[in-house]
Amino acid sequence: MKVLGVLPFARFLLENALKAGDIAVDCTIGNGHDTVYLASLVGDNGRVYGFDIQEQAIHSTTRRLQEHHLETRVELHHKGHEEVINAIPEMDHPKVKAAIFNLGYLPGGDKAIVTRASSTITAIKHLIELMPQGGTIVLVIYHGHEEGKEEKHHVLTYVEQLDQRFAHVLKYEFINQANNPPFVIAIEKR
Repeated sequence: MKVLGVLPFARFLLENALKAGDIAVDCTIGNGHDTVYLASLVGDNGRVYGFDIQEQAIHSTTRRLQEHHLETRVELHHKGHEEVINAIPEMDHPKVKAAIFNLGYLPGGDKAIVTRASSTITAIKHLIELMPQGGTIVLVIYHGHEEGKEEKHHVLTYVEQLDQRFAHVLKYEFINQANNPPFVIAIEKR
């Protein structure tokens, strides 16, 4: 068996959580790679809601979706992921089966604009609230910068305290790699 890297493992979790017709959330659309991937998983009858605070991310993702002819499956929101519960119509809440976050900064973007623990934890709380049993939240945590270290600490503290009766929480990381390698946190609602 080949050990999956962090990003392939994150996608493995998403593949297992989603089927055609489901709804997925990309909480940090960035350059649109995960958004395109989610749109391919949910199919023509599914939906992806994407969030980012940066205009550059909205443009990059829109362009990437158009290149793959997937733009009709996706609704992008130029706002923070903490708005997820208000931006997704209530009738869609029970259909949200998976969500992904890539925490840190936009690759190729302004490194001063980073995700923050307070908005991330708020978004996690909202997703757990609105998702049905079996819903999966995947967080890829990049913590090689000062703000990332702080966010990592707060997010880990929060998810470690989630009641095991209501959520399974998994941490997937390589423990012998240098330079603060990213790792995955997965939360499955019970």
